[in-house]
Amino acid sequence: MSGDSTWLWWTAAGAAGFLLLLGLWIWRKGRPFAPGDVFRASRFSRGGHLFPTQVLITPTSVVHYTPQWMGKQEKTIHMAHVSSVNIDTGLLFSDILIETSGGHHPIGCHGHRKRDAVRIKALIERYQTEYYRSTGPAPVPDSANFPTASGR
Repeated sequence: MSGDSTWLWWTAAGAAGFLLLLGLWIWRKGRPFAPGDVFRASRFSRGGHLFPTQVLITPTSVVHYTPQWMGKQEKTIHMAHVSSVNIDTGLLFSDILIETSGGHHPIGCHGHRKRDAVRIKALIERYQTEYYRSTGPAPVPDSANFPTASGR
C-alpha cells in the first residue's frame, strides 16, 4: 500500500468509528429511562428526531423526560395535581396535554401512537382513582376540643 491509500484507509476507519459511537450515543439516549410504564414518542414526529420525549406514569406521579446531547430535561407532576389529560389525535400521531391544578405549565407531548396516548390517559385516571380512594376525605375535627364562646 502506498502512503496515500493508507491515509485514506485510516480516515475512513476513523469516520466509521465516529459514526458508530454517535449511533450508539443516540440509541442509548433513546432507550426507556426507567422501568415501568414508559411511553416514547416516535422519532418521526416533530421535535423528537434524535432524542424522543418519554412519559413515565407511576401510581404517584407523571414524569416528562426529554434526553439531550448532554444531560436531560425532566418535569414531574404528582398524581394529585393532574387536573386533566387532553388527547389530540392527528392522521399519524397523537399529542397529549397533561394540565396541572397548581397553575404550572402543562406537560405537552407530541408524536405518541394513539393507543399509547389512550393508555397514558387510562393509567392516570386509574392511579388518581386509587390515590383518592386510599386517602379518603379529610377527617372532621371534633368540636369538643375547641373552646366555646363562654371560654370553656
